[in-house]
Amino acid sequence: MTGRLKAGVWITGASSGIGRAAACEFAKTGAMVFVSSRKVGELERLHTELCKDNLGVEVFPCNVASFTNVEQTVKRITNEHQLDCLINNAGITSFKRAEANSIQEINDIVNTNLLGSIYTIKCILPHMIEQGGGTIINILSVVTKKIFTNSSAYAASKAGLLAYTNSLREEVRKYNIRIINVVPGATETPIWSEEVRSKNAGKMINPEDIAQMLVWLYLQKGNFVTEEIVVRPITGDLS
Repeated sequence: MTGRLKAGVWITGASSGIGRAAACEFAKTGAMVFVSSRKVGELERLHTELCKDNLGVEVFPCNVASFTNVEQTVKRITNEHQLDCLINNAGITSFKRAEANSIQEINDIVNTNLLGSIYTIKCILPHMIEQGGGTIINILSVVTKKIFTNSSAYAASKAGLLAYTNSLREEVRKYNIRIINVVPGATETPIWSEEVRSKNAGKMINPEDIAQMLVWLYLQKGNFVTEEIVVRPITGDLS
């Protein structure tokens, strides 16, 4: 990629997986990258590793399940920087059957995956409206397209976010705000157990490939936007 990307990009869930890969990829473009997660040590490790390559990210610890925490984080970022792109990537699951999920587990999944993304969107929208545009990219899942067992709470959270952002898209077109939903199949990230990853690594998407796609999606300009994109391993969904 040629040139330097002059943009402020906030990535949630950036301590591992797709979020971490996206932070590295956007940093390579020269973007100002703001990374958030509850795992501060992993964010600092990412910062240190990128500094060795003369790249960088700014660390903003944040638990997206807390609206107060999200609001404070957005204020810290926007007090000094322009925020052009939000990548809603933070997500958790339990891989349990519905009857085995505790209420606490369900609350954690919904609060992080659905409400957490709504909180970030609510907090950055006024800034994007004021500056005349922006891009919001939501990392969803093929559970919004296909039924999987042992994922009821996760599926509910991702389907809820899909419905919310599809409605949001129609409301914010007039502000030049692009809403992009990325719907990946099984991707080799820590959301899966070590056993599943070691057994199925060759059948899973590489997070670096997703990260490169995110940069490509962001760089689409003019009267053109990919509103939703579904990507799967070429071997199909994990059974």
